[in-house]
Amino acid sequence: MNQARPKRTSPIARDTMAYVLAGGRGSRLFEMTDVRAKPAVYFGGKARIIDFALSNAINSGIRRIGVATQYKAHSLIRHLTRGWNFLRSERNESFDILPASQRVSETQWYLGTADAVYQNIDIIEGYGPEYMIILAGDHIYKMDYELMLRQHVDENADVTVGCLEVPRMEATGFGVMHVDDADRITAFVEKPANPPGIPGQPDMALASMGIYVFKTSYLIELLKRDAADLTSKHDFGGDLIPYVVEHGKAVAHRFSTSCVRGEYEPEAYWRDVGTIDAYWEANIDLTDVLPHLDLYDKSWPLWSYAEVTPPAKFVHDDEYRRGAAISSLISGGCIISGSSLHRALIFTGVHAHSFSSVTNSVVLPHCQIGRGARLDKVVIDANVHIPEGLIVGENPEYDAQRFRRTEKGICLITREMIARLGETG
Repeated sequence: MNQARPKRTSPIARDTMAYVLAGGRGSRLFEMTDVRAKPAVYFGGKARIIDFALSNAINSGIRRIGVATQYKAHSLIRHLTRGWNFLRSERNESFDILPASQRVSETQWYLGTADAVYQNIDIIEGYGPEYMIILAGDHIYKMDYELMLRQHVDENADVTVGCLEVPRMEATGFGVMHVDDADRITAFVEKPANPPGIPGQPDMALASMGIYVFKTSYLIELLKRDAADLTSKHDFGGDLIPYVVEHGKAVAHRFSTSCVRGEYEPEAYWRDVGTIDAYWEANIDLTDVLPHLDLYDKSWPLWSYAEVTPPAKFVHDDEYRRGAAISSLISGGCIISGSSLHRALIFTGVHAHSFSSVTNSVVLPHCQIGRGARLDKVVIDANVHIPEGLIVGENPEYDAQRFRRTEKGICLITREMIARLGETG
């Protein structure tokens, strides 16, 4: 059921600017991020990964948003300009796309997460927000930032850090916080081999979500001090947060207190879909009867670019040539022409031709599935034309020779890989 939220008086979110860090590649997604940054990777049939952080901001009441981009940002910027252009200055709203543009030096791009904010201080000061919430643009979750902002103000913190409670030895890849009984952060360590436990929960650790709340004036002071430090890597987790822990008041905010759950979501949902396996699992989970993430929750909508498409279409009804989909999500503009789909997530504009089958698979926009193809446990990148009769998912060794196959048996298929098939065939 929807968790109860306290009544708001004078929401802090209206005095806050959300600053989304969206410049990372996400190298563990391999060829999926050869042409796009990780935040621009497609997710859930219609959206991009960055839409979750942006939707959280809008749904939380934040109306000033900046997005810092860097790595191969064209598709991300195109998506943002198409889907996030509804904020209006006449309503005291703003949406700024902030590519690395050598604003500080003609030779200096964004040097780190903190520098990506520092280089745009003049833009932030022009809007004059009282608070800043710094967000990572590459995670899947639903969160009410107003609750985190309220905690920051109530506790008079210098920084409030969003945290996940995770099994202690699974926290070795995160920034991890050591906290006292009041959740004040006493130490912050990046990717520790032996993460500190939580008081009273020694087998659990508090891992950073890459979400930080500051009073704007204090953040600007920190950024200027950090920019002048020649030994700094200009990173929030590596430099700014440890400095505040040592010299100020840093407080942990537990995700479980502000996560948003729909009626059928039994637990707090947060995913880093930074590997092919994790990406496949999170998308395929959406085909379950009761998925862990509810995209149909109208109380907390997922905002995105709404492409104008005709309805999905299913044609042919012969015994061995029937357009059908079971336990699947099919987006607009798709034509399932005598093809059988089972536990598949199909993005916009896919055409699956006769006698083909797609099982346990994620198919990105505007792909063509050729006649007679049999595909199982694949992720197909956008605009791929699968040749007639191609079989993937039945011979692991042969699959690994042609495509990127993970340890869990998921095959990533891209246009370049299909082109190489033609060269060797």
